[in-house]
Amino acid sequence: MGLPDTANTKENGTRRLPASGAWAKSAREDARARLAAVGMPVRRDEYWKYTRPDTLVADAAAPAAVFDHAGEVPLYDTIDRLKIVFVDGVFDAAASDPLELAGVEIERLEQAGQADIHWAKDVYGVLETRGQDPVLRQLATLNTAYAPDGVLIRVTGQAAKPVSLIYRHEDETSDAMLHHVIRLEPGADLTLLENGPSAARFNKVMEVDVGDGAAFHHVRAQGRDHERRAVTHVFARLGKESTFKSFTMTVNGRLTRNECVIEFTGDDAVAHVAGAAMGDGDFHHDDTVFVTHDAVNCESRQVFKKVLRNGATGVFQGKILVKAGAQKTDGYQKSQSLLLDDDAQFFAKPELEIYADDVACSHGSTSGAIDEEALFYLRSRGVPEILATDLLVLAFLADAIEEIENEEIADDITARLDAWLQRHRS
Repeated sequence: MGLPDTANTKENGTRRLPASGAWAKSAREDARARLAAVGMPVRRDEYWKYTRPDTLVADAAAPAAVFDHAGEVPLYDTIDRLKIVFVDGVFDAAASDPLELAGVEIERLEQAGQADIHWAKDVYGVLETRGQDPVLRQLATLNTAYAPDGVLIRVTGQAAKPVSLIYRHEDETSDAMLHHVIRLEPGADLTLLENGPSAARFNKVMEVDVGDGAAFHHVRAQGRDHERRAVTHVFARLGKESTFKSFTMTVNGRLTRNECVIEFTGDDAVAHVAGAAMGDGDFHHDDTVFVTHDAVNCESRQVFKKVLRNGATGVFQGKILVKAGAQKTDGYQKSQSLLLDDDAQFFAKPELEIYADDVACSHGSTSGAIDEEALFYLRSRGVPEILATDLLVLAFLADAIEEIENEEIADDITARLDAWLQRHRS
């Protein structure tokens, strides 16, 4: 993934690192060296065999038309939240709220990165580096080296309200990188909301360090601009008795790859990661998840549902690694696709690798069409076929949406998925 070839980003033909103080400069230089040693991903790499990385690693972003959102009620609009807005990857101070919230410290990477000492030193690039073994994630390494901005959030208690990251797309050729670092101190609690199309091409990394007894809730909606391309990464480290829950809704988007790497380092922790994706036509959506259990009595859940039609493609690659000594692990993985015609396709690669003997781990992956018996049942009771199909699609997605604890947000997500179905009816 390239940056614009300008004097601000290149020096003597080499991409220039953003100006940084000691702590950020060290992490960036390390990432640049690691990237130089391994290179960018290619199609022959094992975890890229179902998704072509070409447009993600090209020097320039392919143009993406900007969707007209006029008249559309913004997601999360009824929720009291602290809004932080980025337009094509650039912070918009006028559209954002003051970065002040009880129980939370919020700074921008661009500014905090100029300091020589900062708490983010223990997280920035650290979790991303840990997430490179055993599978390389070079686009995340690229991001650590070159992302010019993002937010650094340190949560010291119960956040007074959710933090909402809003990504807007206005330039058809924008090429954006953002890097967020979130640290929850022991016992802290934060809900993070994300929504918007971000840019024509978007590379985002989020590193989340969840302290002992802390809870992190994350709900993300990836924007409707269909021609956009995005690769996102979440790296999470969980302490003792901590909670991590993340849900992503994706509708439209020519190419989206969401990677989530979770590491249990403290006993009795819980991590749930889920997603609901709906695509029509030239839509390619890839969820790649890697969960490492390295502590006792931890629970992980992966629930991913995709609804595909008219040549759309879905990919799921999920792995649960249980290390020796991680006894009483409860790991569960479900990936399912609903193919609404014969042209759509779904590729799944579920994996379990277990080195402990007192565990309960399972995975299941299915792909199929609408249940004809259920469809007949609804039609026999007077429900029109198109509406009956939509009802069955929403029922299929319900498992993933149920992972959202906030009922108001879950209802809003469901309503927007229903609206997508209505717009895409034959």
